[in-house]
Amino acid sequence: METPNSSAVGQPDTCFGAFNASGGHNNTQNSITSPWFSTAFGLIGLCSNLFALCVLLSSSRKLSSRTRSSFLVFLCGLVITDFTGLLLTASVIIPYHFIKFTWAKVDPSCHLCNFLGFSMVFFGQCPLLLGATMAGERFFGINHPFSRSTSISKRRAWSIVGLVWGFSCLLGLLPVLGLGRYTLQYPGSWCFLTLLPDTGNVIFCLLFALLGIFSVLLSFIFNTVSVVTLCRVYHDRESVQRRRDSEVEMMVQLVGIMFIATICWLPLLIFIVQTVLQQLPASDQSQMLLPETQKMLLIYIRMVTWNQILDPWVYILFRRAVLQRISPSLRPRPSIVSLYPVLNPSLHRKLTADSVLQ
Repeated sequence: METPNSSAVGQPDTCFGAFNASGGHNNTQNSITSPWFSTAFGLIGLCSNLFALCVLLSSSRKLSSRTRSSFLVFLCGLVITDFTGLLLTASVIIPYHFIKFTWAKVDPSCHLCNFLGFSMVFFGQCPLLLGATMAGERFFGINHPFSRSTSISKRRAWSIVGLVWGFSCLLGLLPVLGLGRYTLQYPGSWCFLTLLPDTGNVIFCLLFALLGIFSVLLSFIFNTVSVVTLCRVYHDRESVQRRRDSEVEMMVQLVGIMFIATICWLPLLIFIVQTVLQQLPASDQSQMLLPETQKMLLIYIRMVTWNQILDPWVYILFRRAVLQRISPSLRPRPSIVSLYPVLNPSLHRKLTADSVLQ
């Protein structure tokens, strides 16, 4: 049934030559290629991101802190990216599993395949770059709080998100412009970059994978230094009264996002680098991926899908209200002003000013 590219196998200039759909994968058709994987992952991810977006919008209306509001802009950009990515890719992949259309007939010019491959690259690289951007913003905000005259405004934060989207868009367009190519991948339901040993594909694969690995490592460095700084602040006697609940909340969410990205993305990125470099010495310029490579690529893509599913739950579960229920020590302690609301107005202003100076 799944022979979308059997007539185009071996044609290097098309998007149908990376795997042979009739090449003996029937024994796995009821496991990793089951349509229920894509359907379940897609629906769960869409609902999770939609729920997180509603919570984010509700929280942003109640905030007056510019630091926290700019951080919510980055989180909102991340959720929008994950939601849109799942929506666009699922709208092509899920119908294929149930209709089993023939790609060579439906998309002979490879426009749909290029769009799907672009979506996989764009919506895959964006969360990694946004995670690194958020980690960098918190690093400078915590470790160099006086190096900036003001916190990042919402407009500037959205501009940074737009720059990340623009850069990822340019990266995703490289195969369309001639550097590498997008090809149909096993079991014939999706398109992605081509892990074959010709020059264009090798450069694009390494660019995509190394950029993703660099983003994860950069996030790890920034977040580690920021967490160490926050721990020192909490153990500093002079700073024990400082309000750091918001910083702790943001760092917990950032560490969660980084941990999920590391678990879900690094195996695929390392696999891409390893596969491409191992094929470089080959002199036969094979135009077909090995069956084992095709199956492993599909498994790693399944893992990557969990990144888009779990990202929104990091914010939903690691909000301050939830953390305070888990650890009562994070609950804000009432100040003397709140304990005595009927104080003389001048004394009220003095105590408020003193608490700010502390």
